[in-house]
Amino acid sequence: MPAQVETTGGSNGIAFLVSAGIVYEIIAAACSSPQTTEINASTRADTLMKWVNIGLVQALGFVAIAAYVDPKHRGAILSGGLLAGGLMYGQYAHAKKAGLANGGPPTERV
Repeated sequence: MPAQVETTGGSNGIAFLVSAGIVYEIIAAACSSPQTTEINASTRADTLMKWVNIGLVQALGFVAIAAYVDPKHRGAILSGGLLAGGLMYGQYAHAKKAGLANGGPPTERV
């Protein structure tokens, strides 16, 4: 006989990780890595940051929907999404700043 799986529970930890994970996944799907942003900042900084912002808006929509449909875990969903969004934005902003200040050779040419 197969083991019983509890379907009525859940945990804030899981909800937090899922919310944070979706933010990272959506931003990754929308743009290059912070490393690529830094390397190519001289040629693509504005375009890369545009896609970071678009990814954040998309992620916000998913996190908001998840928080709405799962009120029991709303706090964990929102805190995971907000923390991940803030961390990812910070990484890309730093990469842009460092890349523009460094002035190293980009991997792409315009």
